[in-house]
Amino acid sequence: MTRVLSEAVEAGELAIEIPETIIIERPKNREHGDWASTVALQLAKKAGMAPRQLAELLAARLREADGVAAVDIAGPGFINITLDAAAAGELARTIVETGDGFGHNEALAGHVINMEFVSANPTGPLHLGHTRWAALGDALARLLRASGADVTSEYYINDAGNQMNVFASSVLARVHGEDVPEGGYPGEYTRELAEEALAARADLRDLPREDALPVVRELAYQAQLGQIKDTLAEFGVHFDVYYSEQSLHDEGRIAAAVDTLRAQGHIEDRDGAVWLRTTDFGDDKDRVLFKADGEPTYFAADAAYYLSKRERGFEEKIYLLGADHHGYVARLKAIAACAGDDPERNIEILIGQLMSVKGAKLSKRAGNIIELADLISWLGADALRYTLARYPADSPIDIDPELLRSKSNDNPVFYVQYAHARACAAARNAVEAGVGRDGFDASLLTHATEEELLAHLGRFPSVVARAAEMREPHRVARHLETVAAAYHSWYATCRMVPRAGEEITDTNRTRLWLNDATVQVLRNGLALLGVSAPERM
Repeated sequence: MTRVLSEAVEAGELAIEIPETIIIERPKNREHGDWASTVALQLAKKAGMAPRQLAELLAARLREADGVAAVDIAGPGFINITLDAAAAGELARTIVETGDGFGHNEALAGHVINMEFVSANPTGPLHLGHTRWAALGDALARLLRASGADVTSEYYINDAGNQMNVFASSVLARVHGEDVPEGGYPGEYTRELAEEALAARADLRDLPREDALPVVRELAYQAQLGQIKDTLAEFGVHFDVYYSEQSLHDEGRIAAAVDTLRAQGHIEDRDGAVWLRTTDFGDDKDRVLFKADGEPTYFAADAAYYLSKRERGFEEKIYLLGADHHGYVARLKAIAACAGDDPERNIEILIGQLMSVKGAKLSKRAGNIIELADLISWLGADALRYTLARYPADSPIDIDPELLRSKSNDNPVFYVQYAHARACAAARNAVEAGVGRDGFDASLLTHATEEELLAHLGRFPSVVARAAEMREPHRVARHLETVAAAYHSWYATCRMVPRAGEEITDTNRTRLWLNDATVQVLRNGLALLGVSAPERM
């Protein structure tokens, strides 16, 4: 349909450049047709005419296109297009032939994005607070890629600073069979890390403590980071880059960042310390980069890390932060501005709200936190990921485990997965009954439930594009539920397999294609959310 609209613009002999993206969507109200476009409003100014006048011109061209049954103009220039039955039904074949690529689009082609999320300290297991961003961040990365963006997902490892020394001291105490020092990391996991360290270095207990501490620090750090990666993999989350904070120090990037920011004119030496004047760009106070004793601050590492992304060619940087990080928004945008970037274009900060799980048990192993690994074992990765992707990031979530574990239509993830499994079973049954996939005739898909299902299947690419542009994976989840509902309604009304004694017709064969198209859209949508699409349930 986008191609038809582009041809209509070109046929209108308008002295304007055809835009790369023409906005076209499935109208929510089916009475408004099969497709709706705001292209006349989009191009009216360039064409030098009123939107409705341009819409009338385009409508005249569209009415001449093959497969177009009617074109109506609404409001100031909205174009509503109704296809004939054959043209509308062709969508089923298009979806099946496109396969896993259906829903992919070029809305964000040319965007090069670094997206950082989770970034938990490597001093303990992943917990409830990391769960939401692991699910949302990974789903968003998938959506951005499906919309044409070049995305690098990144985990920033906070492996520098005193916290790592405290962590190492806690594990070393366990090596010697002692309690962790005051302010250290309790929990059985430090005992487990101590056992792993001893397995790697049997002489640890014999070393002087000052010699053993750096050894334990590295061994425990690598073991804990490995556990974090394993838990993320179990959750279906994989990062392209794990970026070490310590590397910023070791490679001299923090000092280099100060030199860069000084050259931009935003560094000030005051009271023996080195300051970045972030108040020039909306921060509530200036930030110290180097203290009077010459030690860099955490903020200095944040600045160097931002500049490293810039140097690595990422024009757009997306940060996904927790609800307790609102204070970071102004300072990160100020870093971008001080570096010479546009804080409205080059950096985007998404803040997620808190989540809770009714009846979740604290992990003694992890020191009285709720471990992500335990949540996965209890509720399942699919149920967790779908539920977390189903709500906007800025809305708090209170998860009901009983609902997530139930096999009922009240459980959204079960409802969508069951629709997929049901459609797969229906296809198997149809083939076993002798219904083949030859004899496709799109004009036979005329039942009201077929028109409704086709309309929702056709909206899928625009939903994906919009979800990526708005950074809202929940749009895909909610759309899948709409597709599932339309499928169940169609399945209850239209037969793929003829009744006993009846002949197999092209209607049965064509409906098998529509069934297969539904399978494909549900599978593609679930994949974008990082959720499996079972063929049997």
